[in-house]
Amino acid sequence: MQLFYTPDIDAASTAYQLNEEESKHCVRVLRLQTGDKIQLIDGKGNFYTAAITDPHPKRTTLQIISVQKDFHKRNHYLHIAIAPTKNIERLEWFLEKATEVGIDEISLIICQRSERREAKKERLDKIITSAIKQSIKAWHPLLNEPVALNKLITAPFDGQKFIAHCEEGDRFTLKQELKPFGRYLILIGPEGDFTPKEIDDALNNGFKAITLGESRLRTETAALEACFEVNFLNRV
Repeated sequence: MQLFYTPDIDAASTAYQLNEEESKHCVRVLRLQTGDKIQLIDGKGNFYTAAITDPHPKRTTLQIISVQKDFHKRNHYLHIAIAPTKNIERLEWFLEKATEVGIDEISLIICQRSERREAKKERLDKIITSAIKQSIKAWHPLLNEPVALNKLITAPFDGQKFIAHCEEGDRFTLKQELKPFGRYLILIGPEGDFTPKEIDDALNNGFKAITLGESRLRTETAALEACFEVNFLNRV
C-alpha cells in the first residue's frame, strides 16, 4: 500500500494534486505511473483511494476513486498531557508509539520540576504524521503547544481526568476507575514527578490520582503504558 498524507484535500473532491514533496516521492522514489492506485489520508478520518492521471515530479494529479469516512474511528477519546523529557528523543519515541497504539490529543505540560520547557512542534508533528502513515490511520492526533500545568488543569474538559504520580496517598488503577467509551485526560509528570502541591491542585480541580503499576517508570514509558491501558479497557 502506498499511503500519502493530504491534510488539505476536500472529501467531496473528484481530483487532487499532490504537493511537490509528495509528488517527488511518488514519481522519483516509488516510480509510480499513470493508472497506478494509491491511498490518501487527510487526518480527519477520511481514507481515499485514488488513481494517478499525471505522474509529474512536482505536481502529480490524481483522480479520486472512493472515500471511506470515519476510517477505523475509535470508540473513545484519549488526551495525554506529558511533561517534555530532557532527552527529546524519548519524547519523540513516545509520540511515535502512542500514535501507532492509539491517541487523539497530546499536550506538552510545563511543571515545576520540568527539565525541558520547550520543544519544536513542527518536528514533533512530522513524527506523528510519519507514524499515522506507518500504522495506516486516517486520524491525525492533535499536538498542542507547551502549556503551564496550572493552566491546563483549570481548563474545562468534558470527561474523566486522571493524574499519574508516585507520591504516597490514595491512588487507583485505571481498571478500577475508567468508564468505557468515554473521554479521558491523563497527566504524566516529569522525571522528578509532580510536586505535592501540583498533585493537590490537580485533585482540587477534579482529577483522580492513579497508579500505573508497582515499578517506577520513565516519563515516556508511563505515558505509553497509560495509552495501552486505556485502549485495552475500551476494546470491544
